[in-house]
Amino acid sequence: MRALLALIVIVLFGGVGIWIAGESEYPLWECIYFALYTVSTVGYAELPNFETHPGIHWVTGALIVAGVGAIAFFQSALTVMFVEGVIGKVVRRRRMERKIAGLSQHVIVAGCGRTGRYVIGELVASGSTPFVVIERDEDTLLNLYEEYPQVLTIPGDATVDHVLMQAGADRAMGLVACLSDDRDNLFVTLSMRALNPTSRITAKVVDINNETKVVRAGADCTVNPNRIGGKRLASELLRPHVTEFLDEMLKVTGGRLHFDEVELVEGTSVAGRTLREVPIRTETNLLVVAVRRSDGAYAYNPSPDEQLAVGERLIVMGQLNDVERLREMVRPRATNSV
Repeated sequence: MRALLALIVIVLFGGVGIWIAGESEYPLWECIYFALYTVSTVGYAELPNFETHPGIHWVTGALIVAGVGAIAFFQSALTVMFVEGVIGKVVRRRRMERKIAGLSQHVIVAGCGRTGRYVIGELVASGSTPFVVIERDEDTLLNLYEEYPQVLTIPGDATVDHVLMQAGADRAMGLVACLSDDRDNLFVTLSMRALNPTSRITAKVVDINNETKVVRAGADCTVNPNRIGGKRLASELLRPHVTEFLDEMLKVTGGRLHFDEVELVEGTSVAGRTLREVPIRTETNLLVVAVRRSDGAYAYNPSPDEQLAVGERLIVMGQLNDVERLREMVRPRATNSV
């Protein structure tokens, strides 16, 4: 718009200048038309009796110089608008669709509002789990793209089945439903559970009374921001240093200590061995905080004689690279041989 405005101003001022320099010999509209084809470098011909008005050549010369610059500015702005705007958006969308079609065992984030932005920030910081964001508001998606240009997004309503399928719901590892309305999160949970019965679903619940409904709909766990916020406020007052320590642990940015879990799957070489016999501390420098047994019970601060079994999960504290080293250590032999 600025480029177009500059072009119009130059043409109008040039036409008026020629009209004044020509001592009103030519009609004003003819002068403006002459100014237009002069700045466009088309150049049909000069107006009659041009040579009788010496000053008019100076005006025309200045008009040519200014007009060429204005035309170049306008053409470049128009090209940028089409290439980066319309065409660029289509190209980015198709590129995203191809990347999303190739995803597997990823996470779907339904909604990138106030809660969803924190979820996305944690997933970006972890860098180990691919994910797709579904958001119906295009302005919100644009702001998200400016902050995280690498994030894969789908514009649409996450409560609609075909939108979830576009995000690869049938291939996803899990879903985070963090829309602002409990009913929307309930519908997303129902749809996702029907499309992918084995996926893990975590849902935001604004009204605590809706927790049981969302769980019945298929959510594996729910999070109530008010309850979490209240507990956090009390913890900050009663045990501020413990809260600070846990904050550091829960950050997933590289180089920091944090909590993580490592699953012992079928075929792992550590099954049947004790913690003492598995060189976790010496080879990974991780601290085993707890063992989650297959029945859901936890063994906190487990003994070195704790025997490990398939289906258990090791809750460890340490750095990200050490956690990846432990996952490689407990990986089934068949996978390692590949």
